[in-house]
Amino acid sequence: MAAVSSEHLHAVVHEGDGPVALFVHGALGSRSYWHSNISALQEVCKPVVVELWGHGLSPSPRDLARYEPSGYVAEFDRIRVELETERIWLVGQSMGAALTMHYAVAKPHRVIGMIITNSASGFADPAEWRERNLTLVKQIADQVELEGVECLRDSWVNPGRSRRIHRDTRELLSKEFSEHSAQGIVDSFRTTNYSLPLGESVRDISVPVLFTHGVEEERFQKHLSRVRLIPQVEIVDLPASHAVNAHDPAGWNQATIAFIKRHTNIGA
Repeated sequence: MAAVSSEHLHAVVHEGDGPVALFVHGALGSRSYWHSNISALQEVCKPVVVELWGHGLSPSPRDLARYEPSGYVAEFDRIRVELETERIWLVGQSMGAALTMHYAVAKPHRVIGMIITNSASGFADPAEWRERNLTLVKQIADQVELEGVECLRDSWVNPGRSRRIHRDTRELLSKEFSEHSAQGIVDSFRTTNYSLPLGESVRDISVPVLFTHGVEEERFQKHLSRVRLIPQVEIVDLPASHAVNAHDPAGWNQATIAFIKRHTNIGA
C-alpha cells in the first residue's frame, strides 16, 4: 500500500491495535499532516493515511469525475476492500472531513464511526459555497494554473505554514509541499471543493461522530448549527484554529482515543 500508483490514491498503512482508520487531510495537506497523531492513535486503530489527488505522492488523473466526492467514495472503498476489512473508522480534516462524510452517507454499513474537524466546505450552505468557488477559489486555482503550486507555499490556504504546528511536522509538510502537482491542485479546487457541501444530507450520517471543534477559528462558528444536525454527534471544544489536530495534538489525541475506545465494538 505504500507504493506509488499512477491510478490510485497514495496510502500509507501503519501498524496498530484495532480496526482500520482512514485518515484524510485537507487541501494542500499531505501524509505528514497527521505526524503528531499517528503514534498515539496506534493504541486503538490501524491508521491508513491517504493523500488526495494531486497531493503528495498521489497522481493527478485527467478524468475529473475522480475528483468528485463520488470518485473519492469509490477510492476509499477500494482501499477498504484491499485491506480485507468490513468496516472502518473515518478521520477527516477540512476537505478530508467533507469527503469522509460523503462516504458515511453513501456507505453507512461500512463505517464504524467518524472523527472530523472544522470543515466549512462540508457544512456550508451549498449556494453560498458555490458563489465562493466562483470568486475566491477560482482566483486561487487560476493563480496556481499560471504560476505553479509554489505560489501558495506562504498563502493562508496552506495549512503547513502555521507556526502553531509542531516544528517537526512543519518541516515534513514543507518537503512534501514540493511534491504537489499543479494540475492536481487546480482540479481539486475547481472540482472537488465545488462539490463538497452536504446540505441536508448531514442528517443522513447514521454513525457515531466526534466533532473536534477548533474554537478559535472564527469564520467556522456560523456552521456549528449544521454540525448539530448530525444525529449521533458529540462535540468537543479544543483550543485550536482550523488545523485542530495539529494545533492541539495532545487534546485531539486524547478525545479521539477515548471516542474510538467507546464505539469500536458497536454492531460487532
